[in-house]
Amino acid sequence: MKKKLLAVLMAATMVSSLVACGSNAAPAETAPATETEQTNDATETTEATAAESTEAAAASDMKVAMVTDYGDITDQSFNQSTYEACKAFGEANGCDFTYYKPEGDSTAERVAMIDKAVSDGYNVIVMPGFAFAEAIVETAEMYPDVKFVALDVSEFDLEGESSDFNGETFPNVFSAVYQEELPGYMAGYAAVKMGYTKLGFLGGMAVPAVIRYGYGFVQGADAAAKETGADVSLNYAYGNQFYGDADITAAMDTWYKGGTEVVFACGGGIFTSAGEAAAKVGGKVIGVDVDQAPTIDGMFEKGMTVTSAMKGLQATVNTLLSAIRDGQWDKFAGKIENLGLVSADDTSLNYVGLPEDSTIWNDTFTKDDYLKLVADMVNGTITVSNDTSAEKPSAENIKVNFQGNIK
Repeated sequence: MKKKLLAVLMAATMVSSLVACGSNAAPAETAPATETEQTNDATETTEATAAESTEAAAASDMKVAMVTDYGDITDQSFNQSTYEACKAFGEANGCDFTYYKPEGDSTAERVAMIDKAVSDGYNVIVMPGFAFAEAIVETAEMYPDVKFVALDVSEFDLEGESSDFNGETFPNVFSAVYQEELPGYMAGYAAVKMGYTKLGFLGGMAVPAVIRYGYGFVQGADAAAKETGADVSLNYAYGNQFYGDADITAAMDTWYKGGTEVVFACGGGIFTSAGEAAAKVGGKVIGVDVDQAPTIDGMFEKGMTVTSAMKGLQATVNTLLSAIRDGQWDKFAGKIENLGLVSADDTSLNYVGLPEDSTIWNDTFTKDDYLKLVADMVNGTITVSNDTSAEKPSAENIKVNFQGNIK
């Protein structure tokens, strides 16, 4: 219940921040004000102006820096989505924003970029990805006046598997983790209900978030196969990296040429290998983290992306930066929240889901069917396991061909 309440609070904060940016509504006509009313109006106007000035000052005091993880701001996934959210907030609120890219993939290089951001005067640092865990441990106490916003950094990342999770982290850090098994389930369920029976899951590195996506995908496909009676098979593998290359493309060529119809490409830029192989045979792809249809379809061919299993990175960034701007950081500081589904009635409040505008709905799985699926997950009719302790996924109604690391 605590997780749900805070998720609602985050959503409400985001909505209120948008309202605070202004309204285009025309004022209603009123009778001429009396002297008392004019005095009250003047007082209210002065108070409103003061409040606006305070908010503007708070925004101008914010200096937001983002540090990238493995990739860069053009990865069409985690980094790009986070970068675009920070940049949009900075432009809308008149606060300074920049980003830093570590020279390599190591904790020392990520710490170096955090050090540089702080020395350059940035007091809010946004970090996307579990790879920042060690960097947070090294820098959070060193810079107690800096506010750290971490995405997908769990307490287990920070403290190891021995951690007795209590939903707390350093007092100047907030981290949002996501229930990836839920959009993974939705994507697998949707694919089978849409009529696909030869599926593939291509993960990046076998880290907890990717595994949750994958195991959720298997569960969703399994449930849909049970409902439809379809004979479904699923190739399952990890690329052991978060980008595509010739070797992974070759593996995907084997899948698609062997009959695979759609691959859930779950791992940053690794979608390029799935897309390249799919384009050769008219295959399909499922995107991850953000709505990847514009990117994948733009790079390869229109209609290649069936749907995307998304989590609300941009909504989370906007909510937290708005809270800092509005003096509400204390509501989030020191917490790690596991965000997922909030509402069956208003899917825009949810932090995970499928894109309703770009998903290629059909007669066997419509948008209304998807909304019913969300409702069933919210009310508990459908439950999805987030247990990733098993070495490989299992299913009762589909055949899973687990290949481990293909590279």
